Formats: sequence, structure tokens, C-alpha cells
Amino acid sequence: MRVLVACVSQTGHLAPVLPLAAAFAARGDEVIVASAPEAAGVVARHGLEFRAVGPDFGDWFAELGRRMRGQPGDGIPAERVLGYWVPRLFGEVGVSLVVDDLLAVAREFGPDLLVFETCSFAGPLVAALTGAQPVHHTLGPLVVDPAVLDLVTDAVSPIWREFGLDAPAAAGIFSGPTVHLLPAALGPNPEGVVDSLFLRPSALPMAAAPALPVTFADPSRALVYVTLGTLQNTDLDLFRLILAALADEPVNVLVTVGRENDPALLGPIPANARVERFIPQAEVLPHCAAVIHHAGAGTMFGVLSHGLPSVALPQGADNFTNAHLMAEAGTAVLLMPEQVCAEAITAGLRAVVGSGDYRQRAVLVAAEMRAMPTPAEVAEMLATRFGDKP
Repeated sequence: MRVLVACVSQTGHLAPVLPLAAAFAARGDEVIVASAPEAAGVVARHGLEFRAVGPDFGDWFAELGRRMRGQPGDGIPAERVLGYWVPRLFGEVGVSLVVDDLLAVAREFGPDLLVFETCSFAGPLVAALTGAQPVHHTLGPLVVDPAVLDLVTDAVSPIWREFGLDAPAAAGIFSGPTVHLLPAALGPNPEGVVDSLFLRPSALPMAAAPALPVTFADPSRALVYVTLGTLQNTDLDLFRLILAALADEPVNVLVTVGRENDPALLGPIPANARVERFIPQAEVLPHCAAVIHHAGAGTMFGVLSHGLPSVALPQGADNFTNAHLMAEAGTAVLLMPEQVCAEAITAGLRAVVGSGDYRQRAVLVAAEMRAMPTPAEVAEMLATRFGDKP
């Protein structure tokens, strides 16, 4: 079977879909991952074939900026942030920049399945144009609001019409089965989804935890990990605030600021803290008592797969949705941007570390995630349904 996987080039979009792509490849299927040129290295490290489609993600922002006056997104309240960014950046701009290249790859490759993640809105259109079976792969609970998808449909409708087609409801993402990453404990399926498969959203914790790659003066103290992800990590003042809030707490603090940030810019660093550019979270989470994070989907699922409580400080995109779901599930304390201060961060951490309730609920979610189908199982399900060839 031939499988074409289309995804945005950012880590939060690539990381969730690559396990299923690799599972197809392990079955012996022909697999191509199509994304922006900057994703080539990540895809190669998974042993998968890559095709570049469209420009790098930074050019998407530049194009959106050219289409309007002012800074895109300025002044948008948190509760409407998805309604702004998803239709404009991923819908209107993303599809216009990607669709021609993706269509050329699909016509050359002739896929049986076209797997696309939620924000790769060119995927449904290319599937409709080539006859490939569309498969929607979620990134997390990003599509819970049908109103956002209505706006996306409006944004991409002219592009569909350019190819002689009418844009279907929800921009076509529900034209085939949807692969869900969301455990039931974090909320119901999005409206409009009638054909669902479920996929474990994160790798299980390692059987033997690797050694923590940093040292602390008092290794007996509980470890708190701080991350703002790979895209929403530009606010160095927030990192400084968190470090100051935890400086006198009886914990060790490990902060990763991202490869593009310089840890030296956060100095002076409190005695109980270490700051690094990047450490794979799989090497850190087994050692943690709690995590302070932005509630990106990849971080959220990693934290929950280890049964860890957290303090969620959403910064943008899907962070707000994810953080609210974690708070409602009782696994996290949520601090909205206007609530963030040193006192609130300290109180939030004391709550999730000092009370066993948050940890207990997170452990229950971890157990639910372990029971979800693996990528290999989902690949077999899809191959059985859609014409597996010997």
C-alpha cells in the first residue's frame, strides 16, 4: 500500500504523525512524508522518505503579514486565538502555499491513503483531486470548536473552487476516518466526527529511566521541569519569572528554553535551578515530580503519559484548549496570562506537588493512554479497511 503523509513542519505537528507513518513503513508499505523543506532532517531520522512541499513555516507568517497591516494576531483575546490563526495562517495562507506541490507529489506517487494532520488543510483537497482515501490525524483536542472549522471552510473555499470543487463542511477534514489522540478523560470527540479510530498519543515511558543529564547540589529534592515548547518559547521574561518564583522552594528546577534561546540571557540563575537549551523530554519526565509548561499537545501528552501533575501557562494556539482540558480533568492548575505572577506560580506548584489528588488523576489518565491502540495496530486497521495489497 502507498501512504502519503502531509503535515506542517513544526515539531508539534510532525511529532504526532510520524509514529503512524513509521508503523506503515514497518509493515512494508511505501510511505512518503510531505512537509516544508526544514522538516527533512526530522523525517530522515525516522527512516522515512521525504518530499518538500511549499516554503518553510516562517514564510507562512511572512506571507500572512504581507496580506494585512500591523502584526498578525495583535490584540486577539485568548478565547478567540484559534478563530484567528487557524483559518488565516493554516487555511488561507497554508493551503495556497502548499497545494500545488502536494498535488504534484500525489500525482507522481499515486497514494492509496493520504494521511493529513489537522492543520494540513491542503490534504483533503489533494485527496479529493487524486482519489486517494483521506485520513485525518489529530494533533490533540484542536478541533473541538466547529465554529473554527466553519471559518477555515470559508477561507479555503476559493482555492477549492479554483480546482472546480466546492469546499465540503469542516474544510473536508472529516471526509474519511479521523485518528484521535485524545484520551476520553480529556473530553469528548469533536462535533461532526462520525468515523473514529483511536491512537495512543505518546510513547510509553521507558522501561528503565535514563540518567538525568544534569546534576544538582541536592539530588534528593523533587525535580520540577519547566518548558514552553519549541514555538511559544520566546518570552524570556516568563522564564525569568518562573525561576524567581521557585528560587526559594525546596525543589530542583530544570528549565529548557529551546535551541534558539541562549540560557545565559536568563542569568543570574538561582542555586536550585539549571537552564539548558534542549533535553529530550523522555529523558527528563521519568525523574519529575511536576511540570510547569505551556500546554502544547506534545508536552501535555508526554507529561500525562508519565502520570505527572502540572501547572499550565498557556501561551497561544491550542495551548488554551489543552490547558482547560487538563484543569477540568484535575491533572493541572491553570494560570491564564493575566493571572501569571510569581505568587500564583508558587501557589500552583505547591498545590500540585503537595496534594496527591492531581498526581492520582494524572496516573489514571496515563493508564487510559496505555490502553489505547498502538501505531502498529492503527496502521493494520487502516490497511484492512482500505484495500491492503499483498
